[in-house]
Amino acid sequence: MKLYGMALAFKTSLEEQSLARLTADEMVTFLVEAEWDDRNNRRITRRIHNARFRYKANLEQIDFAVDRNLDKNMMNRLAECSYIDKSENILISGSTGIGKSYIASAFGNQACMLGYKVFYASTAKLFSMLKIAKADGSYIKETSRIEKQDLLILDDFGMQPFDHHSRNALMEIIEDRHGKRSTIITSQLPVKQWHEVIGEQTIADAVLDRIVHNAYRIELNGESLRKRQQSALTLN
Repeated sequence: MKLYGMALAFKTSLEEQSLARLTADEMVTFLVEAEWDDRNNRRITRRIHNARFRYKANLEQIDFAVDRNLDKNMMNRLAECSYIDKSENILISGSTGIGKSYIASAFGNQACMLGYKVFYASTAKLFSMLKIAKADGSYIKETSRIEKQDLLILDDFGMQPFDHHSRNALMEIIEDRHGKRSTIITSQLPVKQWHEVIGEQTIADAVLDRIVHNAYRIELNGESLRKRQQSALTLN
């Protein structure tokens, strides 16, 4: 029956001789809870593995002491993941090295912990992959998989202008998810410059209309954390 958690708990209890202190009902409850915990932990591990996060990040490790324009109250509210239930988006912008990808990964990890399906991707790599999928006939399968994710994280958005194929794929993904799923986008560019990066005015208007107006905005300021960490290592 593949009751791995129950078997491990029973074996451990035998070794520690703790089962003798339990009544029959308590022992059954103990074993059932151990099995539930084990299955839940394996589900979380599987979700995190499938999400392919850039960083092993969690919200508890985010440094609020550094002045990066982070609203701790808003971050704590977003940690509840109610924005996913409401199909709302999060847009994170700021200069390179400021921690955008880490924060996005932390939000994604939190969503996995709470039972949501998440997919994380570098924007440029994702659309390169979709271009190849268009050629080999797997495009519909890939876009369908993306559509089903409760949370899609597009990292490094706008690092290069969108070509015709990428622009159309972006429009299709955003249209499929609009009002049904949530998306987190990180970018070095402020949101007001995204229109230019997307390119064609009609598609850019449609995409931004669907992702910006129901989005939480996190606009990070300050010095690159990478440079700060390198400076600290040099001084040590």
